[in-house]
Amino acid sequence: MPAETHTAQGPMDRAEVFALVAEQLGDILEIDPATISEGSSFAEDLDADSLALIELVEALEEELSERASGFRIDDEDLEDLKTVRDAVDYVYAKLSAG
Repeated sequence: MPAETHTAQGPMDRAEVFALVAEQLGDILEIDPATISEGSSFAEDLDADSLALIELVEALEEELSERASGFRIDDEDLEDLKTVRDAVDYVYAKLSAG
């Protein structure tokens, strides 16, 4: 799915957040996003190192800054994100909080 499809304004539902996270992770890790589940662990299942997670954060911040002005993932929160579900929940909560 091209990134342009995510630039529409309006609230994202949780499924859209998951799709965005999976798409970005797939690009960064060079794997099929369809193989990524919410239960996937970044380290154990996806073999994502800290650099890959930083790239994910940067990609999400860039992608979501149009929807939520100044959207940021705090560095200290990054260490709590162990699974794809953690990241989806975090991003969804931040977007919902406005």
